[in-house]
Amino acid sequence: MKFTVLISKGEEFLIGRIKEIPSVMTQGETINEVMENISDALSLYAQDSFESY
Repeated sequence: MKFTVLISKGEEFLIGRIKEIPSVMTQGETINEVMENISDALSLYAQDSFESY
């Protein structure tokens, strides 16, 4: 499954979020760090979503 990652510049860090799942957000100093963090955030979101069923 593919998602669209939107990255914007915050005051101190880059902010990333998944367009299709706006509640999955993260930040980082570089684009690579944001992409790593968004992957982790998505994993946690999916884990939490499946555990609540």
